[in-house]
Amino acid sequence: MRAFTFPGQGSQAPGMGKDLAEAFPAARAVFEEVDEALKQKLSKLMFEGPAEELTLTANAQPALMAHSIAVLRVLESEAKLEFGRHVAFVAGHSLGEYSALAAAGTFSLADAARLLRLRGTAMQAAVPVGEGAMAALLGLDAPAAEAVAQAARKTPDGKEEVCDFANDNAPGQVVVSGAKAAVERALDIAKAKGAKRAVLLPVSAPFHCALMKPAADAMQEALAKTTMAPPKVPLVANVTASHVSDPAAIRALLVRQVTGRVRWRECVSYMKAQGVAQLYELGAGKVLSGLVKRIEPDVTGTALNGPADIEAFAKSL
Repeated sequence: MRAFTFPGQGSQAPGMGKDLAEAFPAARAVFEEVDEALKQKLSKLMFEGPAEELTLTANAQPALMAHSIAVLRVLESEAKLEFGRHVAFVAGHSLGEYSALAAAGTFSLADAARLLRLRGTAMQAAVPVGEGAMAALLGLDAPAAEAVAQAARKTPDGKEEVCDFANDNAPGQVVVSGAKAAVERALDIAKAKGAKRAVLLPVSAPFHCALMKPAADAMQEALAKTTMAPPKVPLVANVTASHVSDPAAIRALLVRQVTGRVRWRECVSYMKAQGVAQLYELGAGKVLSGLVKRIEPDVTGTALNGPADIEAFAKSL
């Protein structure tokens, strides 16, 4: 059984999707539709850079979705891929949930692009630059990350600052997020608890923590106005690590996801428990494919980025 996964922020890079656009009309159509929806030549930025502009949250989020859906449309046109027959579940890491839902038909491509532009802008605006931070704690498990976050909330004078366990990516790869001073305290606490490394991440905002509440409110308002259909196959949701198909439930989970933990390790294990043996990562990079090996070594993780990957996948159907 196969599942499709969709990457999150950090996988973007100049040149993304360019080979697809040059090789396949179905891919070009995706990029043109996203450009039109956003009234911006996002595809030019994706293909040519500069990297600094592409990395801006408001650009990176719709760009990653566009690349993922371009891969999917080529699979559908060239390999006659069908959900249900060839794919049993979809899942995405953070913004990748929107890509997953666009792939499975819950959102139109244009709506997904507009929602991610808003999501990126709202997340960036939720916390003034320099006031938030995120840190990777390598070598710690989920309970230890929760304990580190809780301890780091307490200031030296007895007050509390936000520090949340934000990402459970894989065994030994966890992330905390929150107020900069609290996250800096978490680095020292994590090292004292046996972390191999504890490092600040080069992010522009503290994602997936309580400080993102203004962005969650913005997404709640936007999602309430957006048409949503049941996905062609169930979504395995970030915040529950379980499958969901009801549009109203998906809408609520997408709002919770802005401030909630990305339970990626559990999502992969859940899909394996449902009988998934092959996870295919559609779009930019190979981050999720690499994590599969650490989470469930007997599940295969394969990245589908460009024409050669698509050709190999088509032969496997």
